[in-house]
Amino acid sequence: MKMTEKTTLAKSLKLHQVVFMGLAWMTPMIFFTVYGVAFEAAGGMMAAAYIVAFLAIFFTAYSYSRMVKAYPMSGSAYTYTKKAIHPTAGFLVGWALLMDYIFSPIIAVLTFGIFMNTEFPAIPVFVWIIVMNVVLAVVNIVGIKSAARVSGISVLVQIGFILLFCLFIVKDMVTGDTGSSSLFSLAPFFGEHAGLGAVFSGAALICFCFLGFDAVTTMSEETIEADKTIPKAIFLIVFIAAAMYIAISYLTQVAYPDFTFTNPDNAAYSLVQLVGGNLLSSLFIMVLIIATFTQGVSSVTSVSRFMYALGRESILPEKLFTSLHPKYQTPVANILFIAAVSLSAVFINLDTAVMFVSFGALTAFTFVNVSVIAHYYIKLKKRSPKETFLYLVFPLVGAGFIGWLLTLLDKHTLTYGVIWVIAGFIYWQARKAWLSAQSKQRDIQTKPIVQQKTM
Repeated sequence: MKMTEKTTLAKSLKLHQVVFMGLAWMTPMIFFTVYGVAFEAAGGMMAAAYIVAFLAIFFTAYSYSRMVKAYPMSGSAYTYTKKAIHPTAGFLVGWALLMDYIFSPIIAVLTFGIFMNTEFPAIPVFVWIIVMNVVLAVVNIVGIKSAARVSGISVLVQIGFILLFCLFIVKDMVTGDTGSSSLFSLAPFFGEHAGLGAVFSGAALICFCFLGFDAVTTMSEETIEADKTIPKAIFLIVFIAAAMYIAISYLTQVAYPDFTFTNPDNAAYSLVQLVGGNLLSSLFIMVLIIATFTQGVSSVTSVSRFMYALGRESILPEKLFTSLHPKYQTPVANILFIAAVSLSAVFINLDTAVMFVSFGALTAFTFVNVSVIAHYYIKLKKRSPKETFLYLVFPLVGAGFIGWLLTLLDKHTLTYGVIWVIAGFIYWQARKAWLSAQSKQRDIQTKPIVQQKTM
């Protein structure tokens, strides 16, 4: 009896669980993790940069919501591009997205290790990285419902801290303890110190903070009524994240217009200390550790399901990457593989990992927008005035917007990203040649048997 032939992914996720998984993958506290780098990239115009990023993401979120209705299966941008445009284009998008998904758990375990080492300097970072990998693997193997429960608690804790942080700022502004006493100002959106170039450069980087809405599409086969639930979850995730990020950016810019820092890596810690002193900064570290843990849980869930989809398409070795545990119905081999790869966090720089995630995500986003045009406008010929707007104009704006932000990434990131895609294309051609050779070999081996039977 072959259990892998009968075992399938279990449909168990509801709307609120999918939203929590997406927000956990996104990690609302990521605002603070990338605060210093994003502040410098945007020339201090954080609120304006987050609005630009939200607009770009909104168009793409719409495209994802359309494509998940057309293809409610695991695979995300890879599946959509393959089905709507061409298998080769689909593979290249999937390969770029694979870099995004693989580096996400690396970011989680590396960040966890850094912060735990800050709290317990006697224990090296690599020890925390190993411990984190083991725990993430166990939680994901036990099942996606357990991961969803952990994610839900973490997201509520993070949102609670963000609300507390904002209340501290408002209190200080009302009592006159900040650089500004007015809650209403246009300065965060129309500053004098930074131009539009800086705002858009900042937006290209902080699109990373919205990643998570797209990851939930990899859970389609485990979601109840995925064609309805996933689109709702996508928009809820994007709007909740945008409201939080823009609110924090606005309040901090209005309250502390002259805030400066020397080290981008700990700029957020300095900001939290300025707002709430030692008490809030201690709470900040604790919440951030919880957030990085659950981001790891959710990101391992996403990448393991994505690799499951690639294995099912024979892009990755099928026997290994499509095997499911007969009891837990989870892709154990994929989860263990990701745990092993994530050990490379010991050697990888955090900024580099963030840039690679951004490259993979923005590349995938661009093609998902194009896929809407290819599927609905070209193939299905939905071309009424309303449909032309929804299936041509809207996704075209999204593709142009995201594609432009992609070009604003660091030159080294773009170079290494292109090298990754080229390497993927070579692998794709070699894989096709090998599968073709295997198929011919099987034909040769079975031909004498067929001839013998006919005699």
